[in-house]
Amino acid sequence: MAKSFDDLRAELANEIKQSRRRLGLTQEALALQAEVDRTYVSQLERGIANPSILILHRISIVLGMDLLIGLQGTGGGQSPTTSRPLRKDRPD
Repeated sequence: MAKSFDDLRAELANEIKQSRRRLGLTQEALALQAEVDRTYVSQLERGIANPSILILHRISIVLGMDLLIGLQGTGGGQSPTTSRPLRKDRPD
């Protein structure tokens, strides 16, 4: 069974907080280096903010890690089985 959105957000929040602490960074230091507001880092770590891919990218660079929590499927190394074919009738 796939994880809920809230579960994924909580995992991401925990990973950001633990990684930041492991590097000895304050929320303010992480925010400055990732070019976001300190209050936003706090919201991320409490699991109440929904970061964009750009913000995740910036934070992952500062923390020196991938933040792809739960985005790799439900386990077993299998990719999702549902997909939509590309429509050929639309102009590029």
